[in-house]
Amino acid sequence: MRVTLGFRFSGGPRLLVTALLGIFAATAAQGQNPADYYRQSCLACHTIGGRRMVGPDLKDVTQRKDREWLVKFLLDPKGVIDSGDAYAAQIVKESHGMVMPTIKSMDRARAEALLNLIESESKAEIPRFAGKQVAERPFTAADVERGKEIVRGTRSLASGGPACISCHTLQDLGSLGGGRLGPDLSGTYQRMGGRRNLTSWLSSPATPTMQSLYKNHALKQDEILPLVAYLESASKQGGQANPNATLHFFLIGLGGSLIGLVILDSFWRKRFNTVRRALVNRSNGKRSQG
Repeated sequence: MRVTLGFRFSGGPRLLVTALLGIFAATAAQGQNPADYYRQSCLACHTIGGRRMVGPDLKDVTQRKDREWLVKFLLDPKGVIDSGDAYAAQIVKESHGMVMPTIKSMDRARAEALLNLIESESKAEIPRFAGKQVAERPFTAADVERGKEIVRGTRSLASGGPACISCHTLQDLGSLGGGRLGPDLSGTYQRMGGRRNLTSWLSSPATPTMQSLYKNHALKQDEILPLVAYLESASKQGGQANPNATLHFFLIGLGGSLIGLVILDSFWRKRFNTVRRALVNRSNGKRSQG
């Protein structure tokens, strides 16, 4: 029950690192009880007895659909959606087009355990997974500026986590942009469905890569609010990051290398001429003495 931000990979070391992180996360998940697993993998997008976030509220979901359908969906959500299932299509529509990815650590036993947990929590007077309370105060210009500093890495995270720009780019980061390991964040606020959903996701990131990076470096609440403020501001500006940023970086690097070679050539040519002149003068001196 996770939502991925659409990581794009072209192979090589990035793909290897991501695969290893995914295997690590899947292996660690096997030792978790259903409540811990739900908290880590589902709560970023689904509440039980709260309200809709990126995905639907799961309270009484076993009364809305039969258990076999739910197990099948948990094991292969994309397969059920691609089959043309009307109920799955409605979920995607209500989730702003976000598609739940296949969870590699999911098997039938874990799916059954999660459904048992959801049934139990649905009957609770105060469910444990009703979601976080989100501050409703209007964002200020100071919030947006602080969020920009956090994204760019000019303001360090309190827990020592990496800056967003390490893996992501944004339309107002300039011609070079940021990293390309993760997706462009320019429209994330809208894609995630607003403040509450994005706040919940940042509080408990659901992708294996971000879980590995921030497991011991969780974002603080006073960091999440300005991040959401900045991403909201970026969404309002519209547009996407420069798609040619990688090419620009390559061309700048190539140009810098050529300039460096010209400077080195000039320096060594002068030095060579100086050495050569001394040798020629010495040779001429010997000839005149002879």
